[in-house]
Amino acid sequence: MLALRPNCECCDRDLPPAAKEAMICSFECTFCSTCAQQHFAGHCPNCGGELLRRPIRPASKLEKFPAQTERVLKPHRPA
Repeated sequence: MLALRPNCECCDRDLPPAAKEAMICSFECTFCSTCAQQHFAGHCPNCGGELLRRPIRPASKLEKFPAQTERVLKPHRPA
């Protein structure tokens, strides 16, 4: 199950579970769409994988399967 991380690893922008601008790679590294496109050209700076829009978990499932609360922030260098 996806962790639904709460923020962009690069700029620390909030990315709540319903955020349409959340982008993830296959390892669930999470970025906002601005950082993903403008800084990393659609590729994860951690693994090199493709960054795609994170699916939105239905609100009715968030109580039983909540989003992650731990924030991840790494010193990324734009491409």
